[in-house]
This record gives sequence, structure tokens and C-alpha cells, in this order.
Amino acid sequence: MFEYFPGNYVWNLGVVATLNSGGLIDEVDRACRPIKEAAQRGEDAGTEDFLRAWTALTDQLVAQAEEAEKAGHTRTAKQLYGRATNYLCQAERMQSASAPGRLDTYRRVLELQEKAFETVARVEVPYEGTSLPAYFSSAGSRAPVMIMWNGLDSTKEHMYSSRHWAELAARGISCLMVDCPGSGEALRLQGLTARIDTEAWATACVDYLETRDDVDPARIGLVGWSLGGYFAPRAAAFEKRLALVVAWGANHDWGAVQRRRLQREGERPVPHYWEHVRWVWGHENLDEFIEFAADVNLDGVVERITVPFLICHGENDRQIPLEYAHRSYDQATASPDRRLRIFTAAEGGAEHIGLDHLSHTSVYIADWVADVLRTS
Repeated sequence: MFEYFPGNYVWNLGVVATLNSGGLIDEVDRACRPIKEAAQRGEDAGTEDFLRAWTALTDQLVAQAEEAEKAGHTRTAKQLYGRATNYLCQAERMQSASAPGRLDTYRRVLELQEKAFETVARVEVPYEGTSLPAYFSSAGSRAPVMIMWNGLDSTKEHMYSSRHWAELAARGISCLMVDCPGSGEALRLQGLTARIDTEAWATACVDYLETRDDVDPARIGLVGWSLGGYFAPRAAAFEKRLALVVAWGANHDWGAVQRRRLQREGERPVPHYWEHVRWVWGHENLDEFIEFAADVNLDGVVERITVPFLICHGENDRQIPLEYAHRSYDQATASPDRRLRIFTAAEGGAEHIGLDHLSHTSVYIADWVADVLRTS
């Protein structure tokens, strides 16, 4: 994996994710160069410096986008707004849950993202008296559709910038990118925290999609990356209207991962980690959270998956052990078509959810989904 900040995995992960989601190396370098020294102080210290540096880059791009708009250069403006959103979203992700101004930063992310859209639209998925904010990419009338869920620290804006939806659209497949409880807008603006029984979110998403005339209700799939590698298989085990499921990172026993992280084994995805996970799941006390997290696992669950099931994992995933990919595969015996794809360092995509070569992993998943949905 490209490591701009030697020895700082968390900051490097943010840089790589940005570059593999449409960021430009020159722009990222100009933002990162002034904060190299701050990165040496560790993953938690210096995140405010990170935000300031990347906000300055965002401001520069927004000014260019506004000039392009005035000149009538709409495509150029949207490209600039898209990269500005990508940069600011990654910087916001690095802040502590209690950081002053974090909510204002995220509200700005939402405003910029809307300005970048061309074919994607914002929608609301009804959910337990409120709604889950989402973006929808339509591939046309009666098209199959993939529901896309994020993980512990990503948002629907990260899903948009990954352009996985565009790979699906090129194959005639729509995409619903959802901020589930515990993530993105659902957490930040609505206070919706994560839960173990993620089939509740899946039911809400499928119910919504079945109301749309441009969706084929018999061909609705689900993909989740990172912690979504727990969320999605769990949901597919119980929401039987789903036609297939993809674990983009095999998060089979997330509770065990938390116990390992207490011992400083393995890497963490974000700075201010323990504050972040308690925010996501709605827990104040760390000991109580660790006890609760033991139930965030797929033992006795993936056996209930009765649809095609793809598991993708990087051989050098420093956050989630590779053994969990094998465990999910070995236990999913009721799936009529289960597949395990391990990405190697030699080909790329070997790090967590393939962030070191995101397009390689994304294309593989899109091809598999298209093949399955064509025969379903």
C-alpha cells in the first residue's frame, strides 16, 4: 500500500482511499506536505491539522468550481465539486466524534456532494418512523439493483466517490447507497445508532425499492464493505427477498476484533477509535461495549444464507484477519453458489476492502453481481 506518512497506518489509509476514489496525486500531495510532521505524532494527534490542510484544498477547488459555473462549464464544475467532496469527507472522517465543528463540516460535505451529481439523486428510505438518507443511481426501467452499505466509519459520500455505482450502471444495474444507522447522515444528523439485527435495515431498503417502477423486485442484491461485511451477510440470512449478498471484507467476528484491538493487535481504521465505536453503537461505557460487541459475529448466521454469496478479502488486511473470510465461506453451506475471492499483494487489492487498488476489487464484484443477476 502507498504510504505517504511512514508508520501512520490510519492516515495512510485515508490518503489511499482518497486517491483510489478520484483524488488527484498533485492535490493530495499539496494538502499533505504541510502536515507530514503532525503525522509523526501518531494517529490521534494532529487530526485537526489534517482537517485544516484538507479544508484549504477543498476551499480552493470550490472557488474553481464556482468560477466554472459562472462560465457555464457545468461538467468541469461538477468534477471539481466531486473532488472537493471526496477530500473534505475524508478529513471529516478523521475527526473525533466530539470534535468542535465536525457536524458543520459534514453538512458542508452534503452540500458539495449534491452539487457534484449528474445522474445520481438523493432519496429517503422510510425506516421506523424516520428515514435512512441514501443516493440512488438508476440504470433504467425494471433494472436489477444493488443495495450498498458502508461500514464503521464510511458514509454514502464515500460510496459515491468509489464509483462502484458507476461500474454497476455500466452493467445495467441500479444502486442504492444507504447511510445505515451508525453511519453517515443517519448517525450524525439523526442520532440513529447501529444494531446487531441488520435485517431491519434490509427490510426497509427492500420495501422502499419495491415501490419504485424502475426496479425489478425479483433482482435486489446487497453488498456491504468493511463492517458492512457483517451487516450484509447478517441481513441476507433473515431478509429472504434478497437475491444475492456480497461481503466486501469478511467481518465474521467483529467482537473478537475489538478484543484484539484492546491488546493493540492489528490496525484500527480511524483515529480516536474507542470514542468512535461507542458513538456508532450508542454505548457510553467501554467495558459494557466490549461485552456487547461479542454478539456482533456471524457464527450460526451465515448458515442461514440461501442465496449466492460472494466473500472478498485482501490477503494483507491489517484490520480483519484473513481467517474470517475462510470461516464465513466454510459456514455458508446453504448458499447455492458461494465464492471466496482472496486478493493478493501481487495483483493489488490486498489491504482492507482492497483500498490499495479499489477499482480492481470493485470491478470483480460488479462482474460477479452481473453474472448472478443475469441468471436469476
